[in-house]
Amino acid sequence: MFDIGWSELLVIAIVAIVVVGPKELPRLMRTFGHYAGKLRHAASDFQRQFEAAMAESEVDAVRKNIDGIRSGLDKPILDKSILDKPVMLPKQENAGPPQAAGPPAMAPMPVAPKPKRAPAKTSAKSKPAAKRRKTQAKS
Repeated sequence: MFDIGWSELLVIAIVAIVVVGPKELPRLMRTFGHYAGKLRHAASDFQRQFEAAMAESEVDAVRKNIDGIRSGLDKPILDKSILDKPVMLPKQENAGPPQAAGPPAMAPMPVAPKPKRAPAKTSAKSKPAAKRRKTQAKS
């Protein structure tokens, strides 16, 4: 806020000691601190009141908006032609002839090739094959 450096504070302290005197300086500083505290307290009260007023005005604005929406929902729709019109219309291109109504044509999706399966490993020790061999040997 104020751009006061240490050198300026030193000059102010020397002037205060010379003008007021070393005997009265502690009492002067105490009085100055007392009034500075009162000033800070008043500034914080003002800031708190200002912020409360802003919050209240924002709450009032939101409340008014909600009441406006509620009152708008209670009213019947007088112009029913609004309901007959489509909400979204397709874009009209000026370059070509008008297009037929309906969904736009989509390009066919490319089909990914099926992954090739590795040949199944057969082992002579597989249980179903072993059972078949035993049954064939017994017959």
